[in-house]
Amino acid sequence: MDQVMDHDGPDAKVLDVDSQPSDSDSALGASLVSDTSSMRSSLYEAVEENGRTYHKYKSGNYQLPNDEMEQNRLDLQHHLFHLTFDGKLALAPISNPHVVLDMGTGTGIWAMEYATQNPSASVLGTDLSAIQPQYVPPNCRFEVDDAEDEWTYSSKFDYIHGRAMFSCFKDPSSVFKKAYDALQPGGWFEMQDVYFRPHANDDTVKGTRLEAWNAKVVEGAKSFGKDWWCTPNYAKWFQEAGFHTITERQFAWPGNSWPKGKKQKEMGMTMLANGLEGLSAVSLAVLTRAFGMSVAEVEEMLEGVRADMKDRRIHAFYPV
Repeated sequence: MDQVMDHDGPDAKVLDVDSQPSDSDSALGASLVSDTSSMRSSLYEAVEENGRTYHKYKSGNYQLPNDEMEQNRLDLQHHLFHLTFDGKLALAPISNPHVVLDMGTGTGIWAMEYATQNPSASVLGTDLSAIQPQYVPPNCRFEVDDAEDEWTYSSKFDYIHGRAMFSCFKDPSSVFKKAYDALQPGGWFEMQDVYFRPHANDDTVKGTRLEAWNAKVVEGAKSFGKDWWCTPNYAKWFQEAGFHTITERQFAWPGNSWPKGKKQKEMGMTMLANGLEGLSAVSLAVLTRAFGMSVAEVEEMLEGVRADMKDRRIHAFYPV
């Protein structure tokens, strides 16, 4: 069985600091907004906590919300991957797939686009939250499912896709093995993910509120049995699952518009918007549940983190 890989985006080594910021940085943001209202479905059940809603099926298994604000962020994140991959939905060298699985499909935007681009394929998207739209391409469907449960699909897949799942699993290696067992001979499994830990090629991240918050959230996630810094283990887990021809492509998302280059700046602006919108989503459940912090205490912490996220003197990037 052949196998692929992670990621794509600009290499961290070629992110050069732009020492000449201008008003054009903010103008880049105007092209990032798209109307995704048609991608929304009211047909889901949820539980409310601290003003956000979360999945009801297997409540508590996933620490991020599923409300409209989070759905908008997920679609923005999709745009960030789109920029990173130069418009490609997949990097695996597969042609004419017939049966495709998108695990952790979220809003279903990737699955629907892939189904549209591959009309001969049958695309299944699975997620804990039934937040996908009601009207989808005829060759695309969605199911509520937990990828850590036993996989009981009636047919094997030619291609399995997962994206931004670093926060999802207690035992990611077991999911990789399930994916291996669920593939047709010669099938491909692709994980596109981000290393959640902020990096820098200088010392500008050290001692920041961004760094402290990130470590605190990761510590909280460990109390739920999850390692949010797990992405560097993916290649090892692919190998242990039985895959070969493993390719890992490592690039980076700048934290804001600090690097030089039009594409790098646009990615940085998109990442900043993604980070600012997702900050409460990532933090609230973890910090209130793990450490007993109040919503007010969490928000007080996040004010400083937001300031650091926007600070172009902090040259943070996230390996992808």
